[in-house]
Amino acid sequence: MSVEELLALGRELAAPPKTSEGENNFIRHARRLLRVRDREGQLAPLDANEAQKNFELARGQKNIVLKARQMGMTTWISGRFFLRTITQRGVLTVQVAQTREAAEAIFRIVQRFWEYLPEEYRQGPLRRSRKNMGQMVFPELDSEFRIVTAGDKNAGRGMTIQNLHCSEVSRWPGDARETLAGLRAALSPTGEMVLESTPNGAMGCFYDEWTQAEVSGLKRHFFPWWLESAYVSAPATEFNDEELELMRRHNLSACQIGYRRTLEADYRNLHAQEFAEDPERCFRATGECCFEIEAIEQRMQELGEPVSRNPRNTLLTWMPPVPDRQYLVAVDTAGGGAEGDFSVAQVIDLATGIQCAELQQRLRPIPFTQEAAKLARQYNNAMIVVERNNHGTGILALLIRMENYTNLYEQNGNEGWLTNAASKPAAIALLGALLVQSPGMFLSKRLLAECRTFVTRANGSTGAIAGAHDDCVMAMAIAQQVRTELMLKKRSS
Repeated sequence: MSVEELLALGRELAAPPKTSEGENNFIRHARRLLRVRDREGQLAPLDANEAQKNFELARGQKNIVLKARQMGMTTWISGRFFLRTITQRGVLTVQVAQTREAAEAIFRIVQRFWEYLPEEYRQGPLRRSRKNMGQMVFPELDSEFRIVTAGDKNAGRGMTIQNLHCSEVSRWPGDARETLAGLRAALSPTGEMVLESTPNGAMGCFYDEWTQAEVSGLKRHFFPWWLESAYVSAPATEFNDEELELMRRHNLSACQIGYRRTLEADYRNLHAQEFAEDPERCFRATGECCFEIEAIEQRMQELGEPVSRNPRNTLLTWMPPVPDRQYLVAVDTAGGGAEGDFSVAQVIDLATGIQCAELQQRLRPIPFTQEAAKLARQYNNAMIVVERNNHGTGILALLIRMENYTNLYEQNGNEGWLTNAASKPAAIALLGALLVQSPGMFLSKRLLAECRTFVTRANGSTGAIAGAHDDCVMAMAIAQQVRTELMLKKRSS
């Protein structure tokens, strides 16, 4: 086996077409070259299971994988990146595990890949110059495979990475966002990235990456537990309505429902997190949610896609402006930092309260003011309500002086809406009532996702749990509170 033959294999692996059997070259060569330990501890070819095959055939350059436990995704991604490392020149692959123990387990998988390669590979161009734990170096290719832990804040710094696998991101210690930002900065522009994890609450770095995947350009992959053929037990009987719906929608068998009942008994409230069934409910919020979770989840399942979205998915539109109708634009502002809160503008129909459009973006005050004014003008010069706390006073000044926008909400003779100990609870209570009584008014998945993580804290205050955001919630709460006030004034006059 020569270097040239390995490089030829690399070119074959990079070929995009699928075969007639619904496989690509990676699936075929992984089965031929790589060996793993199966669930019984026996040595076996890496033959892609359903979840692994679905990922391989649908993957993009940058991916995020939300999955149930033990679906084999770490093994598959390790195999995929191992083959890319040994069939190309100058490749650096980095896998990042949540703990040292997890890193050692991944390294054993990769070590096994190398040990059971055909001898002409191992004794030829894939002789290694280092045998350190967590590192393989192939000098004839100038390629390297590293496995590190997320606790290493310098992981990836000073490197140029071609393949990056971040495993169990929801369980990374420390400042996971900072660690991931450093790794992203090290990724080559043409590099491949996979973030994968089981869910761990509706908060934190992985949750944010999943919910903002469209904005950041990540391709989502969701793999529920029933894709794993081993997850079966004695067949269940006498099914309830929820089980019948699962069987109908996902073609589950009585044996799979039996296994599901075992999960419910063993894991209780955590079974939906550890053995995910849908990409919304598997994220569990902590704390006491201010809103009715059941109403939110029901509405989430009913929602479709917006009728239009801008290229960066920051502006979503469900109901375009109609001539002669009146609209309201409520604005919740932030400082505009790259990793901070978002600035949000919610557009609602003044007569019905129905959500029409939603702008959510990290922008500095001047460009956000321009975008908010532009949006309001599109909606028939709608009244703009700005939360005047903190950055809001600056936005109001820019709307008046820079944009010459005069249709602004006033409260007690002052432009803007003041959030205080009295006004915030009233607005949140109204929004909560509307979510239950009139859920059809709300069309944004981003908004409803924030509602799920909007909690009452130990000190009695309300807001997003750590790692989550509440900008969409506050903008919508202000919009509905002001609309109610305006409609009452209109009736009384």
